[in-house]
Amino acid sequence: MKFHATLCLALLFCTGALAQHPFKVIAFFTGKNDQAHISFVREAHQWFPSMGAKYNFTYDSTSNWDNLNAAFLANYNVVLFLDTRPEKPAQREAFQQYMEKGGAWMGFHFSAFALTPSQFPQNWDWYHNTFLGSGSYGSNTWRPTSAVLRVEDSTHPAMKALPKTFSASPNEWYRWENDLRKNPDIRILLAIDPSSFPLGTGPKQHEIWHSGYYPVVWSNKNYKMVYVNMGHNDIDYENRTNKTLSHTFDNPVQNQMIINSLLWLGGAEK
Repeated sequence: MKFHATLCLALLFCTGALAQHPFKVIAFFTGKNDQAHISFVREAHQWFPSMGAKYNFTYDSTSNWDNLNAAFLANYNVVLFLDTRPEKPAQREAFQQYMEKGGAWMGFHFSAFALTPSQFPQNWDWYHNTFLGSGSYGSNTWRPTSAVLRVEDSTHPAMKALPKTFSASPNEWYRWENDLRKNPDIRILLAIDPSSFPLGTGPKQHEIWHSGYYPVVWSNKNYKMVYVNMGHNDIDYENRTNKTLSHTFDNPVQNQMIINSLLWLGGAEK
């Protein structure tokens, strides 16, 4: 009887392990210029490996965007863009083919940024209009502050077991050129709840939002992808210390959403 019970426990353990298949994640990043983005990248490099040990995935990272090629990507199940996007035509073509052939992607915050004129102009229509659907950057809140987020699509695996509303980590929130509600390919998963308004502290008045609809996490039905607007920590710019004042991964509910998304992308959650 004791042997039988031990065997049952062993089978349950094995079944649980098999139910969550291991997968490999590669994170692309630049890690330059904005201290808030650099802080987030450093935090991600610590958080994702710790989650990998718990949820059975491996995490690698590279700042060499030339690794965005078919041979390199063939080694991974999920691609992350932590802070920027590829700029070279060959890198962009490789990423588009990877996604069109069934690859999986999660992008954070600045990875969706495009503004003409700027260092990151909107010069990649497939990525910004077809894939993300958001078009160009419109504006942002300031300073980085928390917002109450509302689940818009509770049936998506990324939203599994999340409360209807929750408070996010402090972030610089983006507004986009395109209205994602009008795009039939886009599934809006999280949006800013009206209880958040006014959102932002300024000092400029246009950096404080008083009304409107702002999606912050969404997916495209034609690809296995999730975009997450979070990824900008609060930084002590005023005193020139560049000290990190908030952390993106300090929020258990928000973390669950990111893990849900990653497990779905990696195939561990069907």
